[in-house]
Amino acid sequence: MELIKSAKPQGCIFCHLTAEEGADADRRNLVLGRTARSFVLFNKYPYSNGHLMVVPRRHTAELEALAPDESADLHGLLQRAVKVVRAAFHPDGLNIGMNLGLAAGAGIADHLHYHLVPRWNGDTNFMPVVAEAKVIIEHLDRTYETLRPLFDRELR
Repeated sequence: MELIKSAKPQGCIFCHLTAEEGADADRRNLVLGRTARSFVLFNKYPYSNGHLMVVPRRHTAELEALAPDESADLHGLLQRAVKVVRAAFHPDGLNIGMNLGLAAGAGIADHLHYHLVPRWNGDTNFMPVVAEAKVIIEHLDRTYETLRPLFDRELR
């Protein structure tokens, strides 16, 4: 409900996040790491602990519009994010996906991004159905403290 009821920022949230840099801004914006052409951050409204998004810096809604170097950078950061999430959380599996367009379910349709969602055997629960709530076992601040040093090492 926080997402639904909250004020929506003007313009693209991802472009806004890439404009601010530095440790304080990254922490405030939940950005875990940056490369020359991409960045990785937490989903503020996660499906599970460690739910990340990997985003190209350039604003585009079209996957085919990415230049080869942008595509390689984005995919390379996605691979590194998988490595970090596996090392930190030891999930039983991962969902990786991209919704292109509103009809496909994109919440932010004008700036493409990957979702990386760690999964554990038996992690499906009834809370969203009966209580309109998601059960997240760790606060984002604590998870940030776990993952940020791993991304700092991985992206050196």
